Amino acid sequence: MTGVTEGPPGQSSLPERRVLPRRARVPRALWRGEEVTETLPIVDSLRLTPYRNPRVLAAAAEEREARASLDLALRVGELMLRCGAGAPQVESSVIAVAAAAGLDNLEVDITLQSLLVQCTTSSGGQITMLRVVRSATRDFARLVAVHEFVENLVAGSYDREAAAARLREIRRMPRFWPRWVVHGSMGVLAAAVALMLGASLFASVVAGASALLVDTTARRLGHRGLPEFYQCAIGGFIATAIAWGAFSLGAADLFPVSSADFAYVVAGGIVVLLPGRTVASAFEDVVSGYSVTGAGRMFGVLLTTAGIILGVAAALSFTLKLTTMLDLPIASPGILDLRATDAPVLLGVLGAVVVGLSGAVSLRSRSELVVPTGLLSGAAVGLSLVVSLVPGLGALTAAGLASIGLGFAGRLVALRMGAPAMVLVVPASYGLLPGLAIFRGLYEMVTHSSADSGSLSMQGGLTTLLGAFAVLLAIATGTVLGEFLGAPFDHRMVQKRRARRR
Repeated sequence: MTGVTEGPPGQSSLPERRVLPRRARVPRALWRGEEVTETLPIVDSLRLTPYRNPRVLAAAAEEREARASLDLALRVGELMLRCGAGAPQVESSVIAVAAAAGLDNLEVDITLQSLLVQCTTSSGGQITMLRVVRSATRDFARLVAVHEFVENLVAGSYDREAAAARLREIRRMPRFWPRWVVHGSMGVLAAAVALMLGASLFASVVAGASALLVDTTARRLGHRGLPEFYQCAIGGFIATAIAWGAFSLGAADLFPVSSADFAYVVAGGIVVLLPGRTVASAFEDVVSGYSVTGAGRMFGVLLTTAGIILGVAAALSFTLKLTTMLDLPIASPGILDLRATDAPVLLGVLGAVVVGLSGAVSLRSRSELVVPTGLLSGAAVGLSLVVSLVPGLGALTAAGLASIGLGFAGRLVALRMGAPAMVLVVPASYGLLPGLAIFRGLYEMVTHSSADSGSLSMQGGLTTLLGAFAVLLAIATGTVLGEFLGAPFDHRMVQKRRARRR
């Protein structure tokens, strides 16, 4: 209890404070409760993005102006979703536009096909808007234009009418690359992958033709409304069947195609179907806090991969029966000894450069970004090949380290050239995709019961397929981690570009 001491007359009595011993004192910080979770300030959510520290409009927007500015931010996000951007990039762009307009109380919710934004005005009213994106395509040149548009808004003074007019120009901007060039780049991409793996020149041409047919078939089936799962299954069947046909003619001494080339042609043909970007987007969404969106993307990856596996496995079963009937030596153990790292380093790097160049064109990137993409692809594959030569380090470690370096360098180079990182990183990672490993695993699974299969087994095929999927995950997580590690180093670069824009 607290005692009361009586003082002299005319003075108030004060409570007597007991002093606890030093050992009995307990630090208040030890018993302090956790702080209440609150919404992250809108400007702080941009601290690791290229739009950090935007110039915020000082005057609070009225309800009519706030609605128009929110609609502008929503249309920016919708256009980015249509062009193939991931959820973190879309959210940062929407928040940056809203922050430049003076909207400091904003909520953004993104799913695979919709974008919902809500803000509270200075008078306390709430504005909610929704956009649904039912179709998307890869258009990286338009993504770069949107990136420049947002950079201009956060760097200079905000003029909504001028910004809305500029956004309409970006939406109506014609595509730079003709359709036949984009379509032909898929064939060049597949031919370069086969050449990078070690195929002969003729086999590389066959792989390119196979990829062109696969891409054309998938496009036409997609226009008819056929789901992507069946497109990938049919594409995998076509790629394997064409490779078997070329090998059969090679066995008859009509074409110079060996059993090793058979594997390379299949790997090159199915690499255009592999969901490399979707895997990276899925993990980027999960790491960034979009668990539902990431889970949806990952389920789509599983369906796409299952379609490829189904098509290739069906074609292998069919062609191997024909091989037995025709007595062709296609069941060569040499196929199972093939690895992507067996190709010469110089040949692999040169092929990877071509893969990056053609991949950038296939994604409709800007012309000035094509060469940097090819150089990044060659550097990433070269690093992967060198790491794989180190004893004790396998393909998984090599792909992971190469992806980290690719994400780190790709972010810095892209921002220096005024583009988002994914525009360079995505096509540059095509050379690391494990198309050959997927074929090897399926070959083991399909032929494990044949008499001349040797040590083949169903378990070995499943293990190889799981290893290929692990490489896909290593590429996805590595590029995301590399971009995250490069974020602190691009601050000065962003400030210099913003100063030049002002």
